[in-house]
Amino acid sequence: MSGADGAVRIAFRKWDGSPHWEYDAFRLGADEHGTWLGSPRGTEIARPGARFVNDYDHVVLVPDGVGYLASFYSYLSTARVPIYVDIATPGEWDGPTVRAVDLDLDVVRERGGRTFVDDEDEFAEHRVRYGYPAEIVALAERTCADVLRA
Repeated sequence: MSGADGAVRIAFRKWDGSPHWEYDAFRLGADEHGTWLGSPRGTEIARPGARFVNDYDHVVLVPDGVGYLASFYSYLSTARVPIYVDIATPGEWDGPTVRAVDLDLDVVRERGGRTFVDDEDEFAEHRVRYGYPAEIVALAERTCADVLRA
């Protein structure tokens, strides 16, 4: 699940196979919630047409067999979003790379405590454009509702 030095690559794709966000992390460990990865300050996070360098540490939870990856950002940072959950296909390990298909919906918790679902319009558009199968639509909607409720 990671390279000899604990290095891991997080690689999101879109439903049509096109690349989405990718970045490096380190395996921190695993527990009943899944595998925990750490991405330190200074990590480059990129997708076609966009790139930034993380100015804060964060950890990523890759749950076993569940359709999301959750990012928890340092409360010491200036980020307005300390929790960001990408609704996706369940993460699949391919050697030291965890791969998931981003299903557009995101559950976001802002620093002030407001929690909301983002990108519902993108999900509606992409389910038609990419022809999401009914079971993928149901997975995304169910997982999003579960994460929001939690």
